[in-house]
Amino acid sequence: MEQHRYFLVNKPVNMVSQFVSSHDVRLLGSLPFDFPEGTHAIGRLDKDSEGLLLLTTNKKITRLLFHGEKPHARTYLVMAKNKVSEETVSKLAKGISISAPNSGRFITTPCEVKLTEKPDYIKDLDTEIHQNVVNSWLTLSLTEGRFHQVRKMMAAVKHKCIRLIRISIEDIHVQDIPPGGVKEVSEAYFFEKLKL
Repeated sequence: MEQHRYFLVNKPVNMVSQFVSSHDVRLLGSLPFDFPEGTHAIGRLDKDSEGLLLLTTNKKITRLLFHGEKPHARTYLVMAKNKVSEETVSKLAKGISISAPNSGRFITTPCEVKLTEKPDYIKDLDTEIHQNVVNSWLTLSLTEGRFHQVRKMMAAVKHKCIRLIRISIEDIHVQDIPPGGVKEVSEAYFFEKLKL
């Protein structure tokens, strides 16, 4: 039986989490790595988001990770425009109403949110705002991942999300992988770190 393969990617901005698209966009296939046939992304990051993306040839992983009985934590680093107050952090953590499909609303599940400093391993981008403009960095750990959820949560508390970086899924972290980098790992490592 053919062995499945597992990859950790630090997805850069302006790239979609796909190998094929009908649109003129930068794809995962443009990364400097020879992925085997059948490789696909587990979950997605939108084009403007960056950070940890998991890829595999194992079709069962998406169901195990995102539709299993036990929720799995995903942690994001957010650069928000303007100063974020502790009161706003508390609102985000308790759960907040965001837009949902068909003009609906959705209350987010309580999550961990804290103000933080920009980590040393996060490199500056051309998209960062001017040094004199006030901004805040937060970490959010969620166990759900609705479409554009973190961006919608920040918008709901009147803060624009300038950068959104997924820094970890369970115990797999992105900090040792450079932007655009790919790291192949063993199945045992992948399952252990993701608590599958």
